[in-house]
Amino acid sequence: MAGRGNPHSKLKYEELVKNSINSSFRRDINDPRLKFVSITKVELSEDYANAKVWWDTFDSSKKESITEAIDHLKGKIRTILASRLDVRHVPELHFVYDSQYEDEQKIDKLLKGESGDKEE
Repeated sequence: MAGRGNPHSKLKYEELVKNSINSSFRRDINDPRLKFVSITKVELSEDYANAKVWWDTFDSSKKESITEAIDHLKGKIRTILASRLDVRHVPELHFVYDSQYEDEQKIDKLLKGESGDKEE
């Protein structure tokens, strides 16, 4: 890929991969388990051979079934990326659940609980 030494092109490529996967979940893949899944971040390895793909959902109770769907459709997602991206090699995709929202909610509850104790 041209521009591999340029960190800005890497960031652009990561964003392109993220947007392409999000788009494929909406348009190309008809699995209802992926309806409310969003790709939040993509991080490429230095050689662009691997991509760590963080995902999140509005319904965290369905994480397990969503993980199964993603694992089952990983090859199809790569095939879709290959057709959309103008590159020789599509990175190997490694999906990871992004628990940032859940973590923020837990911290928020803890802080509200502490502030509630102080007001009594």
